[in-house]
Amino acid sequence: MTLVHAPGRPIAFSNIRLVDPASGYDGPGGLIVTEGVIADVVKGGDLGSLSSDVEMVDGGGALLLPGLVDIRVKTGEPGTETKETLKSAALAAAAGGVTSIVVQPDTHPVIDEPSVVDFILRRARDIELVKVYPAGAATKGADGQRMAEIGLMAEAGCLYVCDADRPIVDSKVLRRVLSYAKAFGVLVAHRPADPWLSAGAAASEGEFASRLGLPGVPAIAEKIMLERDLALVELTGARLLVDQLTTADAIESFRRARAKGLPVTATTSINHLSFNEIDIGDYRTFCKLDPPLRSEDDRQAVIEAVASGLIEIVVSAHAPAPAEDKRLPYDEAAPGAIGLQTLLPALLTFHHEGRIPLIDLIAKVTSAPADLLGLPQGRLAKGAPADLVLLDLNAPLLIDADKLVSKSKNSPFDGRRLQGKVLRTVVDGRTVFSA
Repeated sequence: MTLVHAPGRPIAFSNIRLVDPASGYDGPGGLIVTEGVIADVVKGGDLGSLSSDVEMVDGGGALLLPGLVDIRVKTGEPGTETKETLKSAALAAAAGGVTSIVVQPDTHPVIDEPSVVDFILRRARDIELVKVYPAGAATKGADGQRMAEIGLMAEAGCLYVCDADRPIVDSKVLRRVLSYAKAFGVLVAHRPADPWLSAGAAASEGEFASRLGLPGVPAIAEKIMLERDLALVELTGARLLVDQLTTADAIESFRRARAKGLPVTATTSINHLSFNEIDIGDYRTFCKLDPPLRSEDDRQAVIEAVASGLIEIVVSAHAPAPAEDKRLPYDEAAPGAIGLQTLLPALLTFHHEGRIPLIDLIAKVTSAPADLLGLPQGRLAKGAPADLVLLDLNAPLLIDADKLVSKSKNSPFDGRRLQGKVLRTVVDGRTVFSA
């Protein structure tokens, strides 16, 4: 990996295939970057003659995409930097073509007040790699009891509020959060998981978990909590982001809510698109996740929901855990997996298999999350931030977890063969990664 901080010299990309979901364009063209923004986009033609001070990049037919926007990333900073720092997460993101990340609030201290939001933003500016935005906690300490200062955190720069992996069990508290957030125009994200059915679970309930002797959570736990959340959205009119739909039954509940016109959006993780419960194999803790991996029927339902556009956003669900937290008996191991560097090539699998058109896949990690959060990036348009990824679509990759950039190496894709190599990542016109 080579890191380059170019001083602002104009860049021209030629001999490339532009893929821009925001405009629906997928075809040949060229693009010029000046002073951190996209100065011009030429679709279907060449750039013509340019001045000698422009850095010319011949893409050799490679794809040029908007930089990925990953809206669910955990780091260990502040508080548990042994897992991941903001800098190591930013380096991993750059290597994976992710140019914007939203970090979760369950740090130490929790991001539940404006001063911690400001700390995250200042640290990101100091690092000068990818764009880092905080999500604020919906409740103080993310404990589900007392509402946090949602309005002040939004003013300080948090993009949405949530309690990360912890569902807000008290319906009155969640109603207050939704009502208060609506008054400030703030998006609320919530994990649908019934806490009593989920307590102590290490896997999805079913025949496979029973054979392994693992305590399981039934798939219905997701639907039960989601139905409660959707009812509160109907009551309050607030915007809700459903954090990681993973089961067929919950997807049907979400489909009905969308048909009723409720202001709800859903994500799923690249892990639940790519793996099922069988992948935990002989107690493979790198595949222990929260939510747990589901049945193959559930996985196929998630893929269909992504393909149809019902699930609009795919996230890495990046959750670093050091070896000492993973190399334990399965039911004692920490859940979570890193994913910033593998998000894009894993997502491209569904293009290579002919399941989902390329432009629709790229939308799930560029324009859709950017539009949801009101960000100007995620598109190849004149005047937009020059956040770009140059990609060799067909280059083979053998994922070696030990060679991934993240501080923690807990990747379920370890040993898997994927296709799609990031050649160059650009943020605000600066090259932050070059293969």
